[in-house]
Amino acid sequence: MTTVVTGASGLLGHNLVRLLLDEGRTVRALDREFIAFDGLDAETVTADIRHPDALRPAFEGADVVYHLAALISLSRDDAHPVHETNVVGTRNVARACLAAGVRRMVHISSIHALSALPLDEPIDETRPLTTDDDCLPYDRSKAAGEQEVRAAVADGLDAVIVNPTSFIGPHDYRPSHMGGALLKLARGKLPMLFDGGFDWVDVRDVAQGALAAEKRGRTGESYLLSGRWCSLRDLGRMVAEAAGVPAPRLHLPLWLARLALPFFAIGARLTRRPSLYTRDTLDILQRHRLVCHDKATRELGYQPHPLEATVRDTVTWLRDNAHRLVSGGNGHAAA
Repeated sequence: MTTVVTGASGLLGHNLVRLLLDEGRTVRALDREFIAFDGLDAETVTADIRHPDALRPAFEGADVVYHLAALISLSRDDAHPVHETNVVGTRNVARACLAAGVRRMVHISSIHALSALPLDEPIDETRPLTTDDDCLPYDRSKAAGEQEVRAAVADGLDAVIVNPTSFIGPHDYRPSHMGGALLKLARGKLPMLFDGGFDWVDVRDVAQGALAAEKRGRTGESYLLSGRWCSLRDLGRMVAEAAGVPAPRLHLPLWLARLALPFFAIGARLTRRPSLYTRDTLDILQRHRLVCHDKATRELGYQPHPLEATVRDTVTWLRDNAHRLVSGGNGHAAA
């Protein structure tokens, strides 16, 4: 039987496809375009999840569907496109799975689908989906996407949901937001960092966790796949040590970063590149400090790598594959 992976050309997609192929599976990879798939023994199908007619033939004969495809955006101007991809697209995938008689669907959601409040209490699978009108459209779209999957479960779909935190790792061919930041750090081109941090997890652990969810997860359940909270300061130090470059010397408080936001915006417009620092990214650096993956460990056997090893492997891969990287943000790797 065939295992289908949507969003297969993203960071998680590349790692999951490789993991499935190592298991000896027949893999059908779906995406709108394919990057660095040469040498992978997977069938590639160009399809857009926003168009349900494209999914019917793509899911024919599928035993399992991993739904990774998502539009990741840190912009408040992308409400419509993220809704079309992350909500309507997820609805289309879930309904196509039902129509095709797929045995199990694994939906890759995000920690951002869950409410970040209260900030001082651990986040686990009992945390409600976000309903905050002030959060990013991306966050609301991932929450709504989960609701679409649960609606299909109520109609008979066997589906399970996983919620990773911010993943990093090898095979980031079109560098993700964090992959691009790590690349700048490794090249000594990011001399200034701000306070705050996030929960970082190895993308290979997320792929393994998703595979375990397919095999052992309970229908309709969700599983947090987290790693370890780490400050930007310590992350920068790890990258510098792995790359053999000086660590950023400037570490400024978030209040000062907020004062400087207009200048970051001007710089982004002049360079025509998205700014690493916006009001929303600075807010994110104060959230999700306490994320619990006990349920995934207990039910799926989930055990994440030490973060130092992940950073070292990521920097090594970025350095060794610099000639293969494609410019432009990765908008189709779920997070």
